[in-house]
Amino acid sequence: MLLAAERAEIVDVCRRLVADKLVVGTAGNVSVRVDDLVAVTPTGVDYHTLTPEQVGVHRLDGTPVDAPLKPTSEAPMHLACYAARQPGAVVHTHSTAATALSCLVDEVPPVHYYLAMFGGRVRVAQYATYGTPELAEHMLAALGGGTGCLLGNHGAVTTGDTLTAAYDRAVYLEYVCDVALRVLGSGCPPRLLDDAELTRVTQRIAGYGQR
Repeated sequence: MLLAAERAEIVDVCRRLVADKLVVGTAGNVSVRVDDLVAVTPTGVDYHTLTPEQVGVHRLDGTPVDAPLKPTSEAPMHLACYAARQPGAVVHTHSTAATALSCLVDEVPPVHYYLAMFGGRVRVAQYATYGTPELAEHMLAALGGGTGCLLGNHGAVTTGDTLTAAYDRAVYLEYVCDVALRVLGSGCPPRLLDDAELTRVTQRIAGYGQR
C-alpha cells in the first residue's frame, strides 16, 4: 500500500484527536506530505472506524493517486499550506478553547510563553466558508511564517516537520487558548508578554530537550 506507514500514523492521530477532545464527531482533518504526495483523511468517516486503506493519497495538485474515498472538505487548505510553506504535516482541529477564542480576538493574547512554539504571535484568520479557496487564502495569511493559527469562528491549524510535531502543537495551542479565555474572562487587566520576550523564548525553545 502506498505510504502505508504515513496512513497508519494518520489513523492513530485521528483517534488521539478524539480522545484528547480536539475534535467532535468527524470534524477536523490530518495530512502528511512525502515528496510530491499527500496522505489526507477522507471526509465524513468516523475516526473510531477509520482504517489506513481509507486514508487517501493525492498529488500536491489534488489529483488522487490511491484514494478510495473523497478527501476531507478542507483538502484545499492542506494543499495550499504544503504549496506555500512546505511542512511535513498539517493538523486541523475544532478544539473548544481555540474555536471560542477565534470568535473574540484577532490574535491569541500573549499570555504564555508557549506561543514561542509557533514562532511568536498566533493570528486569527478571517472567517470564510469551510472547504473554500478563500478559507485557504485566509489561513495562509494568518499563518505567515509561523506554525499555527486560528480560523475565525472555526478552529485551529498547526504544522510541523512531522505529524507528531504538528499534533503536539495542536495540543499546546489549545492549552494557550484555554488560558487566554480564562484570563480574558477574569475581568482583570492581563499581564501580557512583549515581542522581545517571545523572541527570547523562541530562541531558547529551539534548543529545548535532550539531543
